[in-house]
Amino acid sequence: MRKTVALTLTALMLSLSVVSVMAKTFGDGVILEKMTSVSELLENGDAYVGQRVQVRGMIVDVCASRGCWVYVAGEKPFEKIRVKVKDGEIVFPLEARGIEAVVEGTLEKFDLSREEVIQRKRHHAEEQGEEFDPSTVTGGETFFQIRGLGALIEGI
Repeated sequence: MRKTVALTLTALMLSLSVVSVMAKTFGDGVILEKMTSVSELLENGDAYVGQRVQVRGMIVDVCASRGCWVYVAGEKPFEKIRVKVKDGEIVFPLEARGIEAVVEGTLEKFDLSREEVIQRKRHHAEEQGEEFDPSTVTGGETFFQIRGLGALIEGI
């Protein structure tokens, strides 16, 4: 058991060092030694709100207008978490889509009314050049996102 844990930790440390050698740093970069899974943050987010967290995963979407947010895929199918940065402080390039990243920031929780969900989804659709039908929104929404402070993106 100890050997398995030691080997897993060694592999994780090696993968992080490879990422840091072959990756571009954004913002503050990454400083935490402990990574938290996207699944853990989505399932138990209340325990992490206000804390600095680090996640690793493939970037599945990037803000097309300003590069001010990315979605990082989780371990489960269709699972993802949004990482939002202050406009202009960090600009994620569109070519980051489909690339592995390590991202850090503070976990935030949002409880939105139906009207706020409509506004948010309309804004997102406009940024992406997509159509949006407000009648598809049936109620409010609670979600977690990371207020991004830094990232390492491989191969950029």
